Amino acid sequence: MGSALSAGVSGLKAHQAMLDVAGNNLANVNTVGFKGSSVMFAELLSQTLKGASGSSDNLGGTNPTQIGSGVEVSGVRKDMSQGNIVATGQALDVAIDGNGYFVLNNGQQDIYTRAGSFGIDENNTLVDPTTGYKVQRIGTAGESEGFQTAGDSSIHIPWDASMPANATTEVTLNGNLRSSAQTTAITTHKLVSNLTFTTDSQENVATAASYISDLDQWSSALAVGDTGTILVSGVKEDGTVFANQPVTWTGAAAGGGATMQDILNQITALYDHSTASLNADGKIVITGNPPGGYSLAEVTGMTYAPAAAEALTLPTYFDYGTIGGNDSKTFKITIFDNMGEQHILTGTFVKTDATNMWDLIINSVSGERTSDWSNYDINNSTGLNRRISGIEFNTDGSFSGLNSTTERASFSVQFANNPSVTQTITLDLGTSGEFTGLTQFASQQSSAAALTQNGYEAGSLSSISIDNTGTVVGTFSNGVKVNVAALQIGMFQNPEGLEAIGGGYFLPTSNSGEPVATTAATGGAGSIQGQSLEKSNVDIATEFVNLMQAQNGYQANARTIRVANDILSELTNLIR
Repeated sequence: MGSALSAGVSGLKAHQAMLDVAGNNLANVNTVGFKGSSVMFAELLSQTLKGASGSSDNLGGTNPTQIGSGVEVSGVRKDMSQGNIVATGQALDVAIDGNGYFVLNNGQQDIYTRAGSFGIDENNTLVDPTTGYKVQRIGTAGESEGFQTAGDSSIHIPWDASMPANATTEVTLNGNLRSSAQTTAITTHKLVSNLTFTTDSQENVATAASYISDLDQWSSALAVGDTGTILVSGVKEDGTVFANQPVTWTGAAAGGGATMQDILNQITALYDHSTASLNADGKIVITGNPPGGYSLAEVTGMTYAPAAAEALTLPTYFDYGTIGGNDSKTFKITIFDNMGEQHILTGTFVKTDATNMWDLIINSVSGERTSDWSNYDINNSTGLNRRISGIEFNTDGSFSGLNSTTERASFSVQFANNPSVTQTITLDLGTSGEFTGLTQFASQQSSAAALTQNGYEAGSLSSISIDNTGTVVGTFSNGVKVNVAALQIGMFQNPEGLEAIGGGYFLPTSNSGEPVATTAATGGAGSIQGQSLEKSNVDIATEFVNLMQAQNGYQANARTIRVANDILSELTNLIR
């Protein structure tokens, strides 16, 4: 009787534990990141009434005779499987789809959790807002920008930081330049000066018939008999360079002497197939009609010499009006200077007379400094060239390189708002032998264009998101996205060995293994689901069944105790 009573009592205790576990599971059915448990039973040591015997010549063997003494709870096992992931729409809510745990620090040690409902405290630190525990990061993301502090593994969200402007240093070009030239070549090549010549105190625009002595551009009146000289440097249509060629005249009284046409005739004589004129705006225009249309004509310098009491203001550069060639394709893109100001870069691809060969001409960059000719040195002696020559293509249409020696080109510019800074911009034309950048195939129209550039204006942080690698990405008001930090993920060899300490937190134990720090989607860790949370993995239907089983087990064991008690009572009655 004593064995039945003790067995019944052990059964009550065991099923009471089962009821407690099921009740706890159901209580946390809506707890974020909660991991349910299940009770494991084991039989207590049995009492052996008779041992087993082996067989003999005359008799077979016998089994042992044993009576069990009840049941015990051998363990409570954590179910570390993943719960359902639900969207919340909150930027700092994250869930791990797969293995791993978020790492937080409570000021004394790292602790681990699957509950990724994070927030930001008054110091712009990413924390669990229910406890203030700091979310931990891994790697160096955000350190070079000053968003994170080296040696501090907590995550700072830079709402208090601003992003300085970044000057454009690279422009990526992409698209096709048609291999078949247009039906009629552009035979006109036109250069237009930046200076308007005027007369009558700027009341009238100068014409070809205007007298040189009447120009407003004199610093003082031109004296009669003074010899004036303009030194002109440039490039002829075929690429021949000329320097400091004199354009001269003799001074006369106002209303007489040499005219602007005299100057224009001498400038015309410096070229082989071009004519200098004044347009309706009073600007010098050099119009070329070279054979085949392709032209390298340029003006790279124009100065008044010799120095005298009077001085004549002259154009500081010539822009490209029309670019002559066998075919052309113009593009525009917005770039930024080091102050974050926007400028429009205009460029034109021009098909040369050579087979499978194009040039790239930088027509203009808005806002550039115009105080000297250095920006228009096409021979690249100063590095501020405006013509990228020799863009070659292979016979299969792939990009060959610049004269087959390089895959990149560059030019430089100085802006009026900061003329002391020379900004060099590299043009990425593609990879030699590949079709990743510019190509040359037969097509109706060329599609080559400037695809992207890496500059931007100053900005401040406007929003935060977390991508599937656990990278905290900051979007700034200038449209630039920057990696602010990377969430640290802890991996364990045996997650069931973790010790729950409440609040959805776990600590490693000797049986869980030491944590291995990694990032999401690497090293076996799951990916991050942004704006989402992992729900409890408790299944209500299963827990209701467990409740019924616990109740039935409890009742059965209570009945065992009752029956044993009745028998003992009957035995007591017999001896009265």
